[in-house]
Amino acid sequence: MLRRLQISNYALIEEAELEFGNGFTVLTGETGSGKSIMLGALSLLLGNRADSRVAAGGKARVLAQFDDVDSELRPLLESKGIDWIQSDNGDGGEITIRREVSAEGRSRTFVNDTTVTLATLSDIAGRLVDIHSQMANSKLSNPDEQLKIVDAYSGNSSELNLYRESFREFVGYKRKIKNIRQRMEKNRENEEFLRFQLEQLDRLKPRKGELAEIEKRYEILSDADEIRERLGRLLGLMGDADHGIQGDMSEALGMVGKLDFSLFGNVGADADIPARMEAIQTELRDITSTFEEMSGMISTDPATLARLSDRMQNYYETVKRFHVGDADELVGLQSDLRRELNEINGGGEELPELERRARACGAELKRRAEALSETRRQGAKALADKILQEARGLGLANLKFEIAVDNVKLNPDGQDHAVFMGSFNKNGELRPISEIASGGEMSRLMLSLKAVVAERINMPTVIFDEVDTGVSGEIADRMGRMMNRMGERMQVLAITHLPQVAARGNDHFKVYKQDESDRTVTHIGKLDDLQRVAEIAAMISGSHVSEAALSNARALLGGDN
Repeated sequence: MLRRLQISNYALIEEAELEFGNGFTVLTGETGSGKSIMLGALSLLLGNRADSRVAAGGKARVLAQFDDVDSELRPLLESKGIDWIQSDNGDGGEITIRREVSAEGRSRTFVNDTTVTLATLSDIAGRLVDIHSQMANSKLSNPDEQLKIVDAYSGNSSELNLYRESFREFVGYKRKIKNIRQRMEKNRENEEFLRFQLEQLDRLKPRKGELAEIEKRYEILSDADEIRERLGRLLGLMGDADHGIQGDMSEALGMVGKLDFSLFGNVGADADIPARMEAIQTELRDITSTFEEMSGMISTDPATLARLSDRMQNYYETVKRFHVGDADELVGLQSDLRRELNEINGGGEELPELERRARACGAELKRRAEALSETRRQGAKALADKILQEARGLGLANLKFEIAVDNVKLNPDGQDHAVFMGSFNKNGELRPISEIASGGEMSRLMLSLKAVVAERINMPTVIFDEVDTGVSGEIADRMGRMMNRMGERMQVLAITHLPQVAARGNDHFKVYKQDESDRTVTHIGKLDDLQRVAEIAAMISGSHVSEAALSNARALLGGDN
């Protein structure tokens, strides 16, 4: 949860350092005092766009420390090269987020002192803090967001992941099939030219490595007389057992056999002269045999040379004609042309197999879509019932609320379309809530929804920005109690103008402006018990705090939370 927030040189806030506790924390202040400025600073840590105008003192800086961070976030951090810092108590981790904005609008972002992109920041911070404002009400009226809420409450992540896996596979098959069919259509238009190209390659019958072999043989045959003369001289020098080097070696071996090397002690024994000379003689015989084999390979037949020259020239011309890098590529090109011509008439092997796999994958995709839809229908019914229960406690006695889950075309999120339907009046017709809810009604409904869903999505910190707009009196008190109860399961922060809500907080901060010699500065301070009484009394009666207002404030604060 959010434990510490530091704000420096951000708009009217020169310096603020706040320590937050568990439970429900409220922030109050007069209109224009700077509550929205503090929320703007927090939004920077969620990856929102930075505005250079907020850099009041050359560089704005916002830092937030979170503790008791769920270890499920550890793989995400480590995948981004960010160190995971274990809490001192060994339970969960610690994350520090820092954002700096220069007067020129340049922004730098750090998570645990590691530089990160805004996308990474948004991904990480979005799992730590949820800021709910009036703008979020309109966002939650979006059917896509409503489907996400249904999924969060349904606990169907396993079914959703399985469906998405099948959907990606199915789309992959369909894309490959489409590409093949497009290629078939294009090839059909060029069929005559493709056949002409294939006939040329079939006549050549290219083989990998053949041109390199021909070029070597051609080089040998082109210099046959000179090579043969050199080999002849070498063979003459090598001789046989009676002549040449081999003869001399035989004679030397005979002499060696008459020597007693033991007379020379270790020097003679270690030298092993007879064995080494016999090895040399064997090697000389092998070399001579190789020279003889080479000599036999040399031909001066002009016809052979001409055939090699013609074959080599055919290769060169074909490589140039087909614009390939080397002769070996002609083999692959020949295979590709044959496959493309087979595909034109549906005779390719790849297309039928892909279509078979796509049909099987499609059937599995449909089965998984149905399983996912069933979890959503059940979850939507349970969620609607729970929201009704919570919302009626906030004065929406005539509320009717349902979540319609209808089938649509298969898409990456399934086959379902979710719409929150409601009516706030007796005998009213159910309609999408975005079309019927007033500000106060929407606020109460959305608070009920957050209270129900927040725990399911394991969101450690929820911040409400004037979620109590449009309500007062007993309903405001009930909303304050609801947020206080939420604070038993998670950390809740609320910016409010209502004394009934402020009195339900476990901690209370006040935002206020103070004029200095040349500027106005916003301050944020934590209130003690006496200061809370005075603040809530001021919220009740205005600038003139009466004894009656103070008495009412004490009564609110002393009430059963």
